[in-house]
Amino acid sequence: MKGRNKRKKQVDKIDLEQALIKKALGYDATEVVEEYVGDGEEIKLSKKKVTTKNVPPDMSALKFLLDETQKDASEMTDQELYEEKVRLLCLLKEIQNS
Repeated sequence: MKGRNKRKKQVDKIDLEQALIKKALGYDATEVVEEYVGDGEEIKLSKKKVTTKNVPPDMSALKFLLDETQKDASEMTDQELYEEKVRLLCLLKEIQNS
């Protein structure tokens, strides 16, 4: 029973991560509205409207995603710290030159 609950939590976590990524990047949503008319015995589709809406990226979701994926400096190896230092120094030089 415990193994089943653990798998469910893992699946839920994966679903949540995928939903967060989708919200952070933005997506297109299709909405279908159908109107039916009934005349006693028969029900027929009278109108069908399909619209596609663009949901823009959500900055809060993006910030949360970036915060969660960045490593804490205390967890980085010496090589990773050195590479991050070089990357940041190059970024600073680019900013100063522009």
